[in-house]
Amino acid sequence: MPDRPEIVCICGSARFVDEMRAANRELTLAGIIVVAPGEADGSVTDEQKTVLDALHLRKIDLADRVLVVNPGGYVGESTSREIDYSRATGKPVSFTHPAPAAT
Repeated sequence: MPDRPEIVCICGSARFVDEMRAANRELTLAGIIVVAPGEADGSVTDEQKTVLDALHLRKIDLADRVLVVNPGGYVGESTSREIDYSRATGKPVSFTHPAPAAT
């Protein structure tokens, strides 16, 4: 048995907040520590988005693996950057739905 539970970082578009919450709940109930994107009610400034994007990369650093919540295979620009970052740092990346074809 490991010294600590697995840590999973959830990534995905803000449009999938309900799906990310469901994934968070499922993983948590399975005994996994979950780090997820911060939720901001309403719009955020460009400066706040820059801070949130950088913060999320640090969350990826803390994780053992990354789960991309991507209904319909959708992966936006920010999530794509997070996937690239995860892979560059050696983090396994999985998807809730079939991953989009590589371009």
